[in-house]
Amino acid sequence: MAIRDWPEGEGPREKLLQRGAAHLSDAELLAVLLRNGVCGHNAVDLARQLISEFGGLRPLFSATKQQVCRLQGLGPVKYAQLQASAELARRLAGESLQRGAVLTSPDLTRDYLRFQLADRAYEVFAVLLLDSQHRVIQFVELFRGTIDAASVYPRELVSLVLEKRAAAVIVCHNHPSGVAEPSQADRRITERLKNALATIDVSLLDHMVVGDREIVSFAERGWIG
Repeated sequence: MAIRDWPEGEGPREKLLQRGAAHLSDAELLAVLLRNGVCGHNAVDLARQLISEFGGLRPLFSATKQQVCRLQGLGPVKYAQLQASAELARRLAGESLQRGAVLTSPDLTRDYLRFQLADRAYEVFAVLLLDSQHRVIQFVELFRGTIDAASVYPRELVSLVLEKRAAAVIVCHNHPSGVAEPSQADRRITERLKNALATIDVSLLDHMVVGDREIVSFAERGWIG
């Protein structure tokens, strides 16, 4: 049955307007974003199918264009709708650490990095640049792709730090597998970056590895002296 034929007030859009977004299920919220369904399936049916197909909202929103568009009736427009909403969520979360904000706790940093990196389908290596008072200067993605000793260039980080006049940095990257446990390569890279930054008298405060359910801090493990 098409949503327009549902009893009055039962459609996801009407329910949201009357009761608030918190009263909608995941599928109903997703249906509001998608706006319409595909042949033989209304928007709620389509939303349920997508959530089931990908195993949840997080893997759905981190799916590639090819993965989404391979499903019958879906195309670039619906993929763009999903990506736009995911980016809005990241930017909303990022407002807590805008330029000039002071890092007051590890939890604040974790929340920010989780929204920035946890849903990516590919590896991202990034840096959070701070001034001498640990106020945020900028969050910068240095590169995307498999992170190993050959792909991380300390001189690029040093050049960026000098350009932005940062006094301290937190580096971070995600593990698309969802497992945050750092590898030996992660530890070697961290040591190289710390030594490179020391030559310009800049502190590496932490290296955080972002997974699905946790974020591992090198500093908390005592791996950054």
